[in-house]
Amino acid sequence: MGRTLEITGRQQENGLDKGHEKGQEKGVEKGSDPENGDPVRKRGHETSELEAATHLFKGSVGAGLFAMGDCFKNGGLAGATILLPIIAVMCVHCERMLIRGSVLAVERTPGVDFLDYPETVEKCFEHGPRPLRKMSRIMKLVVEMFLCVTQFGFCAIYFVFITENLHQVLQQNGVDISMSMVMLITLLPAMIPSLMTNLKYISPVSLFANVALLFGLIATLTIAFSDGPMPSLGERHLFTGGAQLSLFFGTALFSYEGIALILPLRNSMRRPENFSTRFGVLNSTMFFTTALFIFTGFVSYVRWGEDVAGSITLNLVVEEVFSQVVKVVAALGVFLGYPIQFFVMMKILWPPLKRSNNCAQKYPITMQVCLRFVMVMMTFGVALVVPKLNLFISLIGALCSTCLAFVIPVLIDFVTRAPVPKGLGAWSYIKNILILTVAVLGIVTGTYQSIVEIVKEFK
Repeated sequence: MGRTLEITGRQQENGLDKGHEKGQEKGVEKGSDPENGDPVRKRGHETSELEAATHLFKGSVGAGLFAMGDCFKNGGLAGATILLPIIAVMCVHCERMLIRGSVLAVERTPGVDFLDYPETVEKCFEHGPRPLRKMSRIMKLVVEMFLCVTQFGFCAIYFVFITENLHQVLQQNGVDISMSMVMLITLLPAMIPSLMTNLKYISPVSLFANVALLFGLIATLTIAFSDGPMPSLGERHLFTGGAQLSLFFGTALFSYEGIALILPLRNSMRRPENFSTRFGVLNSTMFFTTALFIFTGFVSYVRWGEDVAGSITLNLVVEEVFSQVVKVVAALGVFLGYPIQFFVMMKILWPPLKRSNNCAQKYPITMQVCLRFVMVMMTFGVALVVPKLNLFISLIGALCSTCLAFVIPVLIDFVTRAPVPKGLGAWSYIKNILILTVAVLGIVTGTYQSIVEIVKEFK
């Protein structure tokens, strides 16, 4: 999700302001389907289907991919293999509802050619049923809050991921220092690029970060296959229940959380109508991502069983030099992604603070650097006190990712269909209520179980 800024950062500078200029009506493409044919004015740089799919894949695959072993441990070999595609289908459907809502909101908002996730929610409620229109501003703030909390969690998880991998390598090479000290050592390198206020200075590292993450995954799975015969499937749980399923749901949602990337990616395309067709960018990329998640989780759980860690790189034999290289490269890939993830959070926090604070208006650079410093220290502090990476991932996924991926899109669908005569048929009610039921169960049980497990770790 944090990689949204690779696309939106450039668009907001070069294209979004132009959308407010009058007389920019040419370049509008309309279609009969509000989901696939909508008024999208062309931007300075138009991405192809392959470029959009690459960006979507990069935005969907991150630290959650390395947690798939733990995800399968909590869901069971058969259970997780069945449930992950179901969750993926629900995510895709909700993302299509978000696209439809954004398209309708753009059509009803003169002079606007692009709306991001929070703005889409605000405009949909503004044009929704009259009793709900007063909630538009509140709903926008709610979405921004969830996005901020999610990005904050990503940043804190990155600290934990980097520290755990580096700590193993340092201990193996005779450097006997605590986990807290290793995390403190990583603070300064993470702090410096995060204080930069211009995305163009930090975005070039994103490509190298993705290459490093991909290398870490391929190398880890290669070691898993080459480390002797694989254990029998009978030695692993096929299904689980109760508390473990709650943790599975949170980890799975955390891994699939790329919904904030959907709208900017679609609007950056040369032919946005191809984004959500049957074999378009959205469906194809999610199919490949789900297959990769299942393969990684299945292999990891079969190889390491109940001992599989919150990141599968932690299961590598640290005495082997190649394993140490894999751990360092994977940690470096995550580390280089931290400033990008952090930039997303700041894009949400800084504008309202600047508007409401006279000091921020008078000294914008100084105040923004100070805010960045405080937020980096806060992510560091949270990472320092949360002892388990896998529990942190489950908590963020269950609480925030579920709301962004399921609850908000369903609300958008309700408020956009309600004013239309017969817009809410029986199927819409049944389908949306079913999604909300699953989401609420996931939020309540996943959040509760994650907090319980974290409290146990403190004891």
